[in-house]
Amino acid sequence: MKKPQKNRGSFSGKIGFVLSAAGASVGLGNIWRFPYLAAKYGGGIFLLVYILLAVTFGYTMIIAETAIGRMTKKSPVGAFGSFGKAGKHRFAGWINAIIPMLIVPYYSTIGGWVIKYLLEYLRGNGSTLAEDGYFTQFISGGVSAEICFLIFAAAVLLVIYAGVRNGIERVSKVMMPILVVLAVVIAVYSMTREGALAGVKYFLIPNFDNFSWMTVVTAMGQMFYSLSIAMGILITFGSYMKDEVSIEGATKNVEIFDTAIAIMAGLMIIPAVFAFSGGDPETLNAGPSLMFITIPKVFDSMGFGTVMGILFFVLVLFAALTSAIALTESAVSTFEDELGWSRSKATGIMGLIIVVLGTLSSLGYGPLSFVKIIGMQFLDFFDFLTNSVMMPIAAMAICLLVVRVIGTDRIAEEVQKEGAPFKRRKVFNFMIKFLCPVFIAIILLSSVASVLGLISM
Repeated sequence: MKKPQKNRGSFSGKIGFVLSAAGASVGLGNIWRFPYLAAKYGGGIFLLVYILLAVTFGYTMIIAETAIGRMTKKSPVGAFGSFGKAGKHRFAGWINAIIPMLIVPYYSTIGGWVIKYLLEYLRGNGSTLAEDGYFTQFISGGVSAEICFLIFAAAVLLVIYAGVRNGIERVSKVMMPILVVLAVVIAVYSMTREGALAGVKYFLIPNFDNFSWMTVVTAMGQMFYSLSIAMGILITFGSYMKDEVSIEGATKNVEIFDTAIAIMAGLMIIPAVFAFSGGDPETLNAGPSLMFITIPKVFDSMGFGTVMGILFFVLVLFAALTSAIALTESAVSTFEDELGWSRSKATGIMGLIIVVLGTLSSLGYGPLSFVKIIGMQFLDFFDFLTNSVMMPIAAMAICLLVVRVIGTDRIAEEVQKEGAPFKRRKVFNFMIKFLCPVFIAIILLSSVASVLGLISM
């Protein structure tokens, strides 16, 4: 096993970790997936279930991963390999490590789409973006989408090359506060549109008549992905955390930050779409079509639509960049720790992976649209493989490592290292031993069943 780099980077303190971890969590999933699921599965009752899961299930997994990272001072592979004889758990660590290597390329493709839309709004072409068929024509064109993808990828790699404190932390400290301000501005504007109040009430006030088992399952899945669980990020960022920083305190701040942004995303989008559609939650489409088709139409119908379009896509770009940066850092850290590469070499190799796999995703709706993997375009396949299969497996491996190998007492010792008490220790122990494995199994089975068409989500 390779020894970690002697000059391993670190965050300057709690603020650096919290903003960087929150930046990892606050991504495209918060903005285009959360509002759609909230609207489809009961509005306020979905939000209530989501928050309850975030402070139990999500909290437990963040604590576990961060503690493992700080305890070992290694990225996922080395962290898993630190326990047991001859590093027999390293394979599970590699599952965590490979996930970001597969996510960043297609995520960067979507980031490129965001850049394209932002540029068009800046040019005053908001009405063009709202035209039927524009998005499909753009992503199937090939060259334009590919150039935007490469610009986004280059921006991510530039930050990673600068290092942990000078790159990731510095960018997060700038982008995250701006993101919050933009979210508040857009949400206030959205909620004050005529007819938007119905959307606000639907989203914020729980109606137990709307509760169903699928409300729990979908909220569980959204929380799982939204908090960047089992992507290798939290273990990597934990390894950069100083011993005097409170893991539990930092975790609470990340929870609050991520959940607040998810709520703000709902208040940005659901009231605006309600006002646009006359109160029909079915108007909120899933995934890219919500952001790149529905939202431009909504903005085009509003006063100051171009201004709102600019602000919205700046927010989305910042969210996409901070998440992509965190994912790329996890992969680069693995190359440094396990292969002994310099940061420049590790960043360069990761850049090559992004370009190759990202090009497949970028051109998968255009020149390469004839190529399908189990009936999916490249982007959809990579998304399915990582989110629906690999991440739940990686999360289950983390639970098993904590319960059967490390022990909850050692995790507690790490959490209490700076002297603060482990306030939610009983919740952590119960969740990691009993409920988290069950929840993860449900996420895995329901996600795969949904893709196979066995259930509707």
